Order: sequence, then structure tokens, then C-alpha cells
Amino acid sequence: MKILIADDEKNMRWILEKNLKSEGFAVVSAEDGEEAFNLFLDEIPDMVILDYRMPKLDGMEVLKRIKKINISTPVIMITAHGSTDAAVEAMKIGAVDYISKPFDINELKMTIFKALNIDKLNKEIEYLRDLSTEKFDNKIVGQSKKMQEIFTMIDKIADTNATVLVMGESGTGKEGIVASIHNKSSRKDMPYIRVNCGAIPENLIESELFGHEKGAFTGANSRKFGRFDRAQGGTLFLDEIGELSLTLQVKILRVLQEKEFERVGGTEVIKSDVRIIAATNRNLEEMVEKGEFREDLLYRLKVIPIWLPPLRERKEDIDLLVEHFIGKYCKETNKEKMIIEKDALDLLEAYDYPGNIRELENLIERMVILCADGIIRASMLPKEIVKGAFLNKKDLFILPEEGINFEEVEISLVRQALERSNGNQTHAAKLLGMSRHALIYRMDKFHLK
Repeated sequence: MKILIADDEKNMRWILEKNLKSEGFAVVSAEDGEEAFNLFLDEIPDMVILDYRMPKLDGMEVLKRIKKINISTPVIMITAHGSTDAAVEAMKIGAVDYISKPFDINELKMTIFKALNIDKLNKEIEYLRDLSTEKFDNKIVGQSKKMQEIFTMIDKIADTNATVLVMGESGTGKEGIVASIHNKSSRKDMPYIRVNCGAIPENLIESELFGHEKGAFTGANSRKFGRFDRAQGGTLFLDEIGELSLTLQVKILRVLQEKEFERVGGTEVIKSDVRIIAATNRNLEEMVEKGEFREDLLYRLKVIPIWLPPLRERKEDIDLLVEHFIGKYCKETNKEKMIIEKDALDLLEAYDYPGNIRELENLIERMVILCADGIIRASMLPKEIVKGAFLNKKDLFILPEEGINFEEVEISLVRQALERSNGNQTHAAKLLGMSRHALIYRMDKFHLK
């Protein structure tokens, strides 16, 4: 942490340097306003302490110049005794605080630490705001009737405390739905905590959820706050809740019913102000029948059920998703916005996506990275995508109303097969589903080489 001191009194600079260095700060100092501003540009300090009266440039002018360069740098102004007007003016320009001469060095240290803490909090808030915007904005995309119904449901339930269960296959975007509910609720400025119930070992997940007291088990050397503690006032997202053991299901049920819990090894009853939203890709009704999931917990979770359809059932959303992911990964890879050819988009819309949106997103990321000229073409798509798309099409080709010249279509297909196979006749024939002799016949017929 580096602090710039600007004061024309040598003794004052010496005292400030000595005391601040003893607190672990790196210190640079200037004896006039011009030197102070040049040092600010060169050293990029974390904080500036400015004397109001200095030669060449006074403290107020230096403050104005600093704020034009970096408005977030905290500046403390040192003013003469009784210079209230100067202090008020400095605060209006952007100083975080001021201190009047003569001052106690400990008083100045307290002012410095307070200003640095405020600056740290402001940076954390800005970081979290950016993170929140990145995480929640444009997370769920869809124009299909099914998705519009889900968006309407989210708007209705977001600002309630109702428990929500989001169901759907892996990769359908369940976390985006949960995040959207939280972000549209009155809890949006409070914690949003996610727990993947299937990713934490069974012997650790109780402590992870509820925390533990010191000495609760071997290795518990201090009290630990769990996810329920951290989510107080906000939302706790229990992803893959079907993976929880029956024992833990009882404890979750208690939190839902009684709004309270106890840490592992503790006796203190802790009140819970947490909204629980759960998600699963498993059939919980079947699990209830098999005795693997508690029926009473299922009823508590399904106050508001949301079924998220697989991508194959909302193919009218694929073009929007493709556009969204192209924009996202062009930005991440610092590439100019790309376009996708209609043939490539048609193939993407015909494919069934067993991995759902996650599979489509990974595919677009790969093509954006590999694309060299800003155009995503059908020839860039993986073979399994092309093959799956053609198997799903009822008609491989759609006959236009005005008809076609069949010979031109045949010539075009033979030429494309030869180009894609780099002139390898055997490979080209395989692409066209014919024998090599049949291909050679057509090449001779259409004078193709």
C-alpha cells in the first residue's frame, strides 16, 4: 500500500513518512504541488495526503487534477486551523476527509485507516456489482412460448419468500432461472449462495451447510459458519438436491418448517432468514416411491414448481442463443462480432442437443475461437452435429415453390463433395452416399475435375 505525501514543510514530511512507514506503508513525498502531481502520475499511489497551501500548485488544484485522472483515489486534505471553507470546498471536489493543523499523529492515522477501509469497501461493492451484472444479465434467453411462460412465472414469484423447485435435464440452464428469481426479488442486494449438493462429500456437507462448533469432530479447530449463515437475508440455491442423504433431508425440512437450525456440535438455535430455491435433474417423485427422497420435503420444495424444457423442445430459441453466445465469446476473446451463415444456423437448429444449452454454448465457444475470418460456416461444424442434424430432418432438401434445375443441384453437390474431400474421389463418393464409379460417371458427365 503506497501513500503520497505532499507538504512544503520538511519536518512535517519527515514526521509523516516516519510514522506511516512504521505502519507498513510505502511512502513517497513531494515538497510542492507540481512535484506532487507528477509523482501521482508516476507512482500511482493508493492514497494521497495533500497540504492545502503549497508553492507552484496549491493543494486544491492538485486535488482537482488527481480527480480528473482517477476519481476513486482517496485524498485527505491538511488544512490550516479554522479553514472550514477550504475543507468544505475540498470535500465537494472529492477529498474523502480533512484534518486541521496542528493535529495529533494518531488522529491522522485513524483518518487514513478509515479512508482506506471506505475505499476498500467501495471497490468490493463495485466488484460485486459488476460480478452480479455479468452473472445475471442476459443469463436466460428465449422467445419460445414455453420460455415466455417461465419468464412470466418468475416475475410473479420473484418478490415472495415461496420455496421454488426448478426441474429439468442437465444443461438446460436451471441456475440461470434461480439467479434471475433472486435478482428480481427484494433480496437482490443480499447474499446469493449456491451449493452443489452432489459435489460435496457426504461426510462434509452437513458442516458445509450448517457450520460447526469448535471441537465438534476431529479437525474442527474453530467455529465455522455454514452456507445458511452466509446466506442470511438472501437466497440459498441447493443445486442437485436429489443427491442429499435422507438424514440431511430431515435437517433441510426443519429449516423450511421451523426457520431455524443448529451448527454441528452446537446447541444454540439459530433463526434462519433464508429463501431456499432447489434444483434437480432427477425425478423426485420416482425417488419418493423408492424411499430415496422424503415426500414431505418434496411437498415443501414444490410450493412453486418450474419445469425447464430441454433445448430440443424449444428450438425456436436456438438462433437467439447462438447470437448471444457469439457475442459473449467474441467479447471474451477480444474478437470483432462474427456472423453465422444460414446453412450453419439451419444445421444447428436441426440438431437435438443431448447436452442442451451447455452443449450449444461449448460448441459456439469453440467455433468463435477457431474462426479466422469472422464468418462461422457449416463446414466448421463437428461431424456429429451435421450427422445428427440431417438424421432429424424430415426432408433433406425443401423444394422451392418455383421448382429447381435438378442438374445444377447435382453439379453443385458433386463439386462441394470434391472440395470438402480435397479431390479424394473415394471420400467424396462416401459423402454423397454413392459408389466411386457413380461419382466418376457424374464427373465425366458434368466435365468436373
